[in-house]
Amino acid sequence: MAGLDLLSDQGYRVDGRRAGELRKIQARMGVFAQADGSAYIEQGNTKALAVVYGPHEIRGSRARALPDRALVNCQYSSATFSTGERKRRPHGDRKSCEMGLQLRQTFEAAILTQLHPRSQIDIYVQVLQADGGTYAACVNAATLAVLDAGIPMRDFVCACSAGFVDGTALADLSHVEEAAGGPQLALALLPASGQIALLEMDARLHEDHLERVLEAAARAARDVHTLLDHVVRQHVCEASLLLGD
Repeated sequence: MAGLDLLSDQGYRVDGRRAGELRKIQARMGVFAQADGSAYIEQGNTKALAVVYGPHEIRGSRARALPDRALVNCQYSSATFSTGERKRRPHGDRKSCEMGLQLRQTFEAAILTQLHPRSQIDIYVQVLQADGGTYAACVNAATLAVLDAGIPMRDFVCACSAGFVDGTALADLSHVEEAAGGPQLALALLPASGQIALLEMDARLHEDHLERVLEAAARAARDVHTLLDHVVRQHVCEASLLLGD
């Protein structure tokens, strides 16, 4: 991440955050009554929407049904207006397919799929505005949507990105920090057990620094868990009041 002054001498980033500080996170559950589960999240200026359907019978060929667990289907898309490019991406382009695969791998590690054999769970995520940490925002929105659908999980799945600048590990990268092109990783964590659901790195980083960057991402993911847990508890309280319990 050379060429830009991403970290001041006082340890502040371009947007005024400290190295390990998260961007502001706001989230809501139950935003679509038609879906079995839904959620909306804002992480800084990155905004994502997730809806969940299922478990339900396998759609299409029944040969796809798994006898011992549910099939998890994840689809990712980004709105045409989500970036400054205004570039129309066809449904099913390479980036969308890769993100969908990453989301499926992430949630297969967290959902108790063995409780719903020969069934299917659909997770659809759309990015409405992209300003860094897109994968993390998608995971966190989908986690809330899966919980809203009442689908049993081993744990929350909480995700965050991290990078390395001037000998310092940075958590929750913005678009400016990602665009600078240095070492970056994305981590999806099951915070209670510490199990890693997915870890991806898209640039070389010396092994001496890897542990620091990974720990920064893990610490930030645990901070995300605290925030998402509060959102879930608040949603349950509001639902209980509506039901008169």
